[in-house]
Amino acid sequence: MKRDVRWDWRTLTMLIALAVIWIVFSAATHGTFLSPRNLSLLARQMSVTSVLATGMVLVIVAGQIDLSVGAMSGLLGALAAIAATTFGWPLPLAFGAAIALGALLGAAQGSLIAYLGIPPFIVTLGGMLLFQGALLGITRGITITPPPAFLLVGQTYLPPAAGLALSGVLALAFAWQAVRAKGMARVRFAVLALLAPAFTLLMNAYEGVPVPVVILLVLASLLALTASRTPFGRHLYAVGGNREAAFYSGIPIAKRLIGVFMLMGALCGIAGIVLTARVGAATTDAGRMMELDAIAAAVIGGTSLMGGRGSVWGAILGALVMASLDNGMSLLDTEAFWQPILKGTILVAAVAADMAGRRRD
Repeated sequence: MKRDVRWDWRTLTMLIALAVIWIVFSAATHGTFLSPRNLSLLARQMSVTSVLATGMVLVIVAGQIDLSVGAMSGLLGALAAIAATTFGWPLPLAFGAAIALGALLGAAQGSLIAYLGIPPFIVTLGGMLLFQGALLGITRGITITPPPAFLLVGQTYLPPAAGLALSGVLALAFAWQAVRAKGMARVRFAVLALLAPAFTLLMNAYEGVPVPVVILLVLASLLALTASRTPFGRHLYAVGGNREAAFYSGIPIAKRLIGVFMLMGALCGIAGIVLTARVGAATTDAGRMMELDAIAAAVIGGTSLMGGRGSVWGAILGALVMASLDNGMSLLDTEAFWQPILKGTILVAAVAADMAGRRRD
């Protein structure tokens, strides 16, 4: 219980920090930052990084790291665009092939880590370089524009009525969890039950809930359930928390590591498709540096780099904090060098808080 209370307070601290960021930027931009149009843009901007961050949580929880997710996303998004444009594949087939290839590439990297004992930093760094080279090779340095139907995944919005219906379902689900939960968890679910319809009404004030945000929320819900309610998820926490104890408990560590890298690869396929659709083209530098943003979002959201601790929803909160800084400083036309300075400072502070908490255990 003590650990749960501490991490709830850490989440509360991040929410307070986010509120302060929003208030400051709203005042500095005379309300533009909190306008429905800008918040809709902010939600779309953070969606791709958040998809990668939710998967990165499970990778880090298992005591691993994946530096290849940005390059893999760019490559898979480009392959989906080429399949739909050059070869005329139906979009479901092009999307499914990209996601399946991502899972296969993730399994290959996981196998090298699990069976050959190569450090994940080296395997995924090599993967990053390999995927960057492959992206440059298949595009031949040329921007590829996918068909208009492809762009619907990243540039369209739910009709207002559909958004309200979806938020109603989410609100009921969170309310049910609040009834079943205890302590701070009950408060957290109750707040989420209120935020779901409020967010939808705000998005409907502009164009509606962006489709990339819907994809993110569906994936985050599934991953959160996987992490907390399935043997696979509980095994990942056990492996990251104490690998030796997990081994003697009979947990198939190698299979779990391959599984989490497969899952991360599939999420790279989804993120790459959404990224290509949102940008409107597959470019040679697509996904570059996104792996660092995904790792930073997970860590800022409470995931421990030591393994064994992390939250899918916390990663989304971390991604929102980072995207808010980028968006607000862009609106203020702040010099570009301030953005990495602020994000780096927040990242170091988050890791310092994690290490301090571990020393108190």
